[in-house]
Amino acid sequence: MTYKLDGFDKKILTVLQQDAGLTVSDLAAKIGLSTSPCWRRLNRLMETGVLKKRVAILDHNQLGLDVIVFAEVKLEAHGHEALPNFQNAVEKLPEVLECYTVLGEMDFLLKVVATDIHAYERFLRHLLSLPAVREVNSKMVVSEIKCTNELPLRSL
Repeated sequence: MTYKLDGFDKKILTVLQQDAGLTVSDLAAKIGLSTSPCWRRLNRLMETGVLKKRVAILDHNQLGLDVIVFAEVKLEAHGHEALPNFQNAVEKLPEVLECYTVLGEMDFLLKVVATDIHAYERFLRHLLSLPAVREVNSKMVVSEIKCTNELPLRSL
């Protein structure tokens, strides 16, 4: 079910996508609401799951995580246990930032971060040792052109 956003909800989410560390009073001032109604709206957005959580976005390069790889994974079979077993295994791998089930030749697309190519190779060997993994195609990122978590709320 899609949550219907009004103008103030969109303003709240737009501002939070740029700075989730604002206090409720600062947020209210930025969007033109008093603190109490802003706080109620913020709570409603969190309770409905529209706002999943407020986090800090770290710079992977500043932390020495210089390698980003998109790994396409194909499983041997799609049996009753293969998909959930793979998903459970991937959820436990801290190097995997994102994982998607995809249509096409491959079954999953993973966004992986590593300190260097050797660390990615160790990760890849572990990934290939998981039950039901048949093939992994790696696409190493050369340069990052755009990386954002901001959703296009104007289009809603």
